[in-house]
Formats: sequence, structure tokens, C-alpha cells
Amino acid sequence: MNYKTILQEIYQEAKAFPIIGNVATTIPELAKIAPNKFGMHLTTIKGEDFGIGDSNEKFSIQSVSKALTLTLAFSFLDEKTWERVGVEPSGDPFNSLVQLEYEKGIPRNPFINAGALVIADILVSHLKNPKQDFLDFIRMISGSPTIDFNLKVAQSEKETGFRNAALANFLKSFGNIENDVETVLDFYFHQCSLEMTCKELAHSFFFLANEGKSQTGKQVLSKSQVKRLNALMQTCGFYDESGEFTYRVGLPGKSGIGGGIAALDPKNFVVVTWSPRLNEKGNSELGMYALELLTTKTGMSIF
Repeated sequence: MNYKTILQEIYQEAKAFPIIGNVATTIPELAKIAPNKFGMHLTTIKGEDFGIGDSNEKFSIQSVSKALTLTLAFSFLDEKTWERVGVEPSGDPFNSLVQLEYEKGIPRNPFINAGALVIADILVSHLKNPKQDFLDFIRMISGSPTIDFNLKVAQSEKETGFRNAALANFLKSFGNIENDVETVLDFYFHQCSLEMTCKELAHSFFFLANEGKSQTGKQVLSKSQVKRLNALMQTCGFYDESGEFTYRVGLPGKSGIGGGIAALDPKNFVVVTWSPRLNEKGNSELGMYALELLTTKTGMSIF
């Protein structure tokens, strides 16, 4: 498969794509990002790298980080993870309080904000120095020692994170947050502020396409755990637009309101796109289009 040529074709078609969507404004620091950035990076299971556009520019990965925090929590608790968070698509906005009310404090899945806060709480319980230990984990699986939090973004999230604070306190009232709420929120805001390039993020997700083994040779999760995590990304990884992404692209993945999307074809490749303009569901419009082109041109998807 000539990925280099295919990515170049996608880049040219992407430049002609209508300008759709807007940069996230709910977090003031994200609103400062140049809206027309576009990068794409593909890493094959053999370790070959192909990048186009702004693929070496760092961006805030936001909710893409939820797949990585879940990975770490799953490595600690395995199936006990699902005693505190479900595995079903939500069908509601990612920051909804309504569902949490009638499901008595058990978030529908770990990729909506309520679920990610429960996962953050698990990590705060299991890590001696949660933020630094999580950062070290990301640096290890990616092979990139320079990955760091964007502290301005984390602070911006804290200053405007009223709904996340409400979710965390609501979870606490049901007994599904065990630690101090402010500590859990602080960890959550920092995990979302992680900055990576498309290439670094692709390398971070490599283990999910490689039966649990990272590019650096670390067995991050078992084959069985990877199968489950990929299934969750397929059904829940794109807020309440996961069905649309499955229909159009046909790969498991995770999106974030920073405009990033990480997706993978097990045993074949990992691909990351970044374009800050979001549709009304919070997903990168151009990123989804580029990934749809990729699976169409290669004929490769999980279906």
C-alpha cells in the first residue's frame, strides 16, 4: 500500500473541502488556535511513518486523552473497572447531567465527561503522583520524552469548568468519586491539556493496533483488554456521533474538541488527524472527511 501517495491525495482533496465548523470556544485558550490548520500522520504496524500538512505541530488532544487514561485504569482494575462505569453509547451530549441522574451515578461509558471523571478518580487512587505518573506513562508508550501538559489550557479549563465541577460533585453525591473533588478535577483538566503532534499521538495509540504492545516494546494491555478498548472506541469514541463515524469511516477511534482524531486498523496502522474546526457534535469535520477518504482509498476498515 502506497500510503505516502494516498496521504498526498487526501491532503489535496482536503484543501478543496468546504470550510465547515468552528474552533471550540468553551475553553478560551482553544479559541486562539488558527482554525485552518490541518495535519495527518499514519504509522504502520511495521513502524513506517507518513505525515502531511501540520502533522508535526503540537495541539491539545483534549478528550482523545480519555482512551489513554482508560488504558491505565484498565491495567490496574481490569474487569472491575466496569463496576463504576458502563460500556454503552450515551446518545446524549458528552457533558450531560441528565443521564447521570436517572442512572444513579454510573456514567454510561468512560468517554463521556462523567465517565472520564470516574476514570480520573481511579487513577488518583492508584498513582502516587497522579499527574507526573500519567505523563511518564504517555512519554513511555509514545517514545517521546518531551510530551507535556499545556498549563495555560489546563488553567483555562479550570476557570471555565463549571459543568465538569457539577458532574464531579454529582458523582461524589452518589459515592462514585472516592477522592477530593478538586484533586480529581485538577487531574482531569491536566490530562485534557496534553499537547502532542499527530505523529506523537499516533505512536501513543500504536499499542491498540499491535495487540497491546507499544512501539517501545512495552506490553501495555493484554490482547483481550485491547479488543475491549477498541470495541468501546468504535461504539462510544465520538460523543453522540459514534454511529456516523462508524458508518463513514469504519475504524475504532477517539476524538477531542482540540480538533484531533486518533483511529486505527488493528494489525495494520494507526492514523491521527488534526483540524480545529468542529461540527455541532464536537468532532473535527475535516478530520472525519480525511479519514473517510483514507478508508475509501485503501479499502481498509474493520468491516
